[in-house]
Amino acid sequence: MDHELLATDHQGVLEFFVVGLKNVSEPTVERRELLYNASVLAHYAQVSTASANDLPIPPTLSTVFDHFVMDASLHDDSSMMEVAGAQVLVLSGFFEDQMSGRHNIAWYAKLGATFFGRAARFERTRAKAHLLGSIARTFEPWRDRHARLSRELRDRRYLLTPPEPPDLSPEP
Repeated sequence: MDHELLATDHQGVLEFFVVGLKNVSEPTVERRELLYNASVLAHYAQVSTASANDLPIPPTLSTVFDHFVMDASLHDDSSMMEVAGAQVLVLSGFFEDQMSGRHNIAWYAKLGATFFGRAARFERTRAKAHLLGSIARTFEPWRDRHARLSRELRDRRYLLTPPEPPDLSPEP
């Protein structure tokens, strides 16, 4: 019996999300923003929710609120505000359908944009600050693209053709 192992690396996952986001975006979308958003989706697609080494995607938007809003010590930390913004973007965008029953998506979208704005304000490098500020200003369109991509992927349930089942009939 011959079985193929399906695997991918970070580059493959990133390319998957770049292509997916391109398909749900206007042709005029800013390339750096597209790559940034694809890298956010690729990152969280590869980080276990139980990871102790990295900040995994939290289970709900309430967790983001509790961690990043209630703890005022993080408000001036650019990298933590970027993480908060990215988590809100993924949860309110890619997982919008799952989150909308419990959370006010429009309110969290404003919060996510604020997180990116704070990250931009406290970022030391000019190019990164500009990118984060741009993401803050275009948060809602990106959140909407994430949601459309998620729905498109759910509608195409099988991206890979399932292998033919093995013949398990007894030999004559």
